[in-house]
Amino acid sequence: MEIIESLKWRYATKKFDASRVLPQEKINTLIEAFNLTATSYGLQPLKLIVLKNKEIQKELTAHSWNQQQIADASHVLIFCIEKTVGEEYINQYFENVKAIRNTSEEILKPFKEQLVDSFKNKPSDEISNWATKQAYLAMGNLLTVCATEKIDACPMEGFIPEKYDQILKLETLGLASVLVLPIGYRATDDVFADFKKVRRPIEDTVINL
Repeated sequence: MEIIESLKWRYATKKFDASRVLPQEKINTLIEAFNLTATSYGLQPLKLIVLKNKEIQKELTAHSWNQQQIADASHVLIFCIEKTVGEEYINQYFENVKAIRNTSEEILKPFKEQLVDSFKNKPSDEISNWATKQAYLAMGNLLTVCATEKIDACPMEGFIPEKYDQILKLETLGLASVLVLPIGYRATDDVFADFKKVRRPIEDTVINL
């Protein structure tokens, strides 16, 4: 029940205490959790930007519908997708599999060739959409970890990705921003912290067969 109580504790934080900073060990836990997130085929077409720069945070706020959480958060996590997932990227993944698991090329080759052929025939917007779905998996995972670590967070889609990409120079890294997660500690006067959580009854959301 401890995890359930943690999930009841969390909410989309509307106001952060700008004077409080998360310790590095908490950030390290989130980084590890991000890297351990399940992704389709295990390809991890994602990168996480960990932003702790008040000047840049303030600049990004203007491109986040002026949501003050971006400026006041201890850190801002920006979920990015790889803009190119092709043969080279897939080959690098399988080289990593061989190095870590000591799996032979003979065993890996059929699956590798299947993935390369599959991605070669996909239009770029389909690959981008697929990669974005992996980013949502990662954010969901981190929201749960935040809850268990008593880190406040506010998941956001409300920002202008093109402006983020420009300010953070993501084009040079072959990345595109898709989701934003400011994290830190809730302000004591955030009235939303005490609101009862509104959810549909379990019998309306779960079907047992």
